[in-house]
Amino acid sequence: MVSYIDKIMAMPDAPQQIEALNQAIKGEQERRHDFRMWITPSVKAEFINGEVVLHSPVKKRHFSVTDLLSSLLSFYVRVNKLGRVATEKAMIALTRNDYEPDLVFFKKEKYDTFAEDQMLFPAPDFVVEILSKKTAGRDRGIKKQDYAAHGIQEYWIIDPVLQQIEQYVLFLPTDKQYSPKKIFGPDDEIESRVIAGFVIPVLAIFDEAVNVETLQDLLKQ
Repeated sequence: MVSYIDKIMAMPDAPQQIEALNQAIKGEQERRHDFRMWITPSVKAEFINGEVVLHSPVKKRHFSVTDLLSSLLSFYVRVNKLGRVATEKAMIALTRNDYEPDLVFFKKEKYDTFAEDQMLFPAPDFVVEILSKKTAGRDRGIKKQDYAAHGIQEYWIIDPVLQQIEQYVLFLPTDKQYSPKKIFGPDDEIESRVIAGFVIPVLAIFDEAVNVETLQDLLKQ
């Protein structure tokens, strides 16, 4: 397979092409620095491929799913001392891009290295994004590629309208692309591949009564 480097090196003006690329990267890094200086806790935004992406206020079904899932997951990982869950405003700094996923999970050994005043975090072990019409392309496109490339072991994309979860997994530490997605509907149970023993009905993140029943079941474990 011919790489991008091979293609550039085959060009007569390869040095100029490389210099132009270096200048473009430098400009992007400066914009990323400015973005980090500008962003505040009251603004939800991400830096993706050199551009600032602002997010609209979320709809009720979006924050409801976030709340119901985070309540189950946060309780489970804290009781079992597995790590920590963060929602909405934890900024994940990857090689090129800065993301604020809807929900992330860090294993204990990684979480314990964080300082109290830390604001930029490395790749988590598990990420959840909740679909909207505006974000679906990025959630299934650049984010899925970037999360896999940075070794995020498990990625859920939740469709609050269809009440479905797409589960993507890296089975090997060397994998850079997710396995083909598995889709779970409201009649299914889903088991995390990263958070040991975390098995819930899909409906528990869409229905409050089922959520309470599931939390009670987790309490018995």
